[in-house]
Amino acid sequence: MDPTIQVMWIHASNATRFEQGYREFANRVSLPGRDDPQADILQLVCQWLSDKRNGQWLMIIDNADEDDVFFASDAMAKNKPLEGFLPQTPNGTILITSRNMATAVNLVGTHGTIVRVEPMNEEEALALLRTRVPFDDADNESAKALVQTLEYVPLAIIHAAAYIKTRAPITTISSYLKLFSESEANQVRLLAKDGLKDLRRDHSIRHAAIATWQISFVQIQKKEPSAADLLALMSMFDRQGIPISLLQNDSNQLDFEDAMAPLLSFSLVRTEIGKQSFEIHRLVQLSMRTWLKSNDQLAKWTKKSIKTMEKAFPNGEYKTWATCQALLPHAEEAISHETSERDDVSKQGCLALDIARYLDKRGEYDSAEKVLRKAWAKFESIHGMEDQNTICSINNLGLVLEKMGKYEEAEQMHRRALKAYEKLLGPEHVYTLTSISNLGLALARQKDKFAEAEEVSRRALIARERIIGADHPDTLDTVNNLGIALEGLGKDEEAEAMDVRALEGKEKQLGPEHPDTLRCINNLGYMYVRKGDYEEGKAMHQKALKGREKVLGYEHPDTLGSVFNLAYAHHQQGEYDAAIKLYERACSAYKRRLGPNHPTTIACISNYEWVLQEVQRAERRRNV
Repeated sequence: MDPTIQVMWIHASNATRFEQGYREFANRVSLPGRDDPQADILQLVCQWLSDKRNGQWLMIIDNADEDDVFFASDAMAKNKPLEGFLPQTPNGTILITSRNMATAVNLVGTHGTIVRVEPMNEEEALALLRTRVPFDDADNESAKALVQTLEYVPLAIIHAAAYIKTRAPITTISSYLKLFSESEANQVRLLAKDGLKDLRRDHSIRHAAIATWQISFVQIQKKEPSAADLLALMSMFDRQGIPISLLQNDSNQLDFEDAMAPLLSFSLVRTEIGKQSFEIHRLVQLSMRTWLKSNDQLAKWTKKSIKTMEKAFPNGEYKTWATCQALLPHAEEAISHETSERDDVSKQGCLALDIARYLDKRGEYDSAEKVLRKAWAKFESIHGMEDQNTICSINNLGLVLEKMGKYEEAEQMHRRALKAYEKLLGPEHVYTLTSISNLGLALARQKDKFAEAEEVSRRALIARERIIGADHPDTLDTVNNLGIALEGLGKDEEAEAMDVRALEGKEKQLGPEHPDTLRCINNLGYMYVRKGDYEEGKAMHQKALKGREKVLGYEHPDTLGSVFNLAYAHHQQGEYDAAIKLYERACSAYKRRLGPNHPTTIACISNYEWVLQEVQRAERRRNV
């Protein structure tokens, strides 16, 4: 920099600091009249800077984050706002740093240029860390992981580096990273640690990383309570992909935009692709939750987030899947919050049931099981076992365990649920009948229990036909279950009749592409193959496979069921090349989705090995 240029550094966190910067500059250039108690030091400096005879100058106004410091009436000096003491003259340049876009725009006006400081990339972040904590190639991967975890935020990197440096050699980059990753409580403790100062920063803003974001939040809270409330709510959800619909609630579009504007201006949140959702920085979220807890507001916003999600999350049925997928991370976050209020725990349980229903239908059985066990624990903790929601959790858990191939455990869950429903609601309540039907399905999956499965399913079917009607979708589910039991007993003609009835009813009630309809098509296709009608069976399996690939995706367990069954049909017809290709697809995907020990995976592998052996035998016969 040209040594003839006068440089003045003004800290603008408040009006007092601003005036102090002007006074320090006046002393440095020995400005006449500066010692007069009646002197207007701001005006004296402004006049001196405006005089071209005093040469070139550069003024750096740092941390100009609040409009009120420059424009509000309580920041006026001698009846003049502070912005009036910023000289507009060709012999000088003013550089302003601000976290508040609105303040920056107001100060720069139409003649200045605003430069957004983009986030660091990995290379820049590593370079910053290395200036504070030198590391060699052996620590390079740990260093990369650390700056990634801190999302390349300079303040957080500097704070982490200071912590590591002051505790060396006990604390290293890798040990700090391990501590940081263990829990949210550790993150708060590490990033809020006092005593780690940067002497190059103004003493009034030498705050720990978390405190720095909290200061911005307090500023917003004073002026824009609605914006502060919005940020508090956002901090309780997953930090990415927060839909507008989840935040706007009953407020109109203009009120919502007014509330969101300060958060965007301070870069506390940012819009994502399409501007229909928002993202909050991980460390901003952490600091926000810490502030809420320290100000006894965490319980309030925990309640609000649970209530919002319980209301917003659909029931998990087929037509709601797109909405469920968008809200899933936020719903999972809501049920993870700790709360002791019975109403909140109950809402978390209800939300967990909806989440699990969606996960189950999407074929995410492991995740569904975990969520259902959470729901069960929550309901039982406040209501005990004799509660419909507690029993529902057990019933739904049985359904998921059956799909996971844990048939005996599924049977136990359904027997437990059935006993509880009969005691609480009576033997012919619709929930009791559902439980009976589900027990029939669990029994039908076990080769030695086909007869009992038939008996239980007939009991459920007779009662459902009488109480809710022969064409009700739930009745048709029981028809489907009975068909499986009859098939296991070798009663193919009656089983086929059940499959045809279920398919016709589901297609009429739900449409040709509903997952339940496609399941019935698959079952009927299997029956055709069993009785040797291979072409008709293959046609049904191909129809089911095409529909499932479209609706459920290529690796949903139900889709793989169609692949497996189509492979079996080709196999039985002696079309080995087609069978092998399909078996390979099914076996590989089953291992990923259901695991190598699932009964269906084992059966698929067995059939694949069987067809390979047949091909080898055919080859040997040809070579004899």
